[in-house]
Amino acid sequence: MITTRAKYHLGQVVRHRKHPFRGVIFDVDPEFANTEEWYNAIPEESRPRREQPFYHLLAVNEQDHYVAYVSEQNLIADYTGEPVEHPDLPELFGDFHDGAYPLQFQLN
Repeated sequence: MITTRAKYHLGQVVRHRKHPFRGVIFDVDPEFANTEEWYNAIPEESRPRREQPFYHLLAVNEQDHYVAYVSEQNLIADYTGEPVEHPDLPELFGDFHDGAYPLQFQLN
């Protein structure tokens, strides 16, 4: 049984520690759950440990929007108070309020 506790929550705005992008968390894996190919594509000296939460983000940078998969160790909370401009946000979340996005769907 996995007993990892996630530091961040669904709808929270976060930013990457090393790369210039922000995003909204829409799912969390208690530990690494992506492909080996994805994991091995990360340079070994930068590769995060598997035994930590990994977050699915609706991410944006200055050029693009996309979905990102990021380890907890590489995220920090974003306290800018600025919304994230991602076209898929309305499908999952309500309007930006108090620095976060409320869920718009029912969880199982």
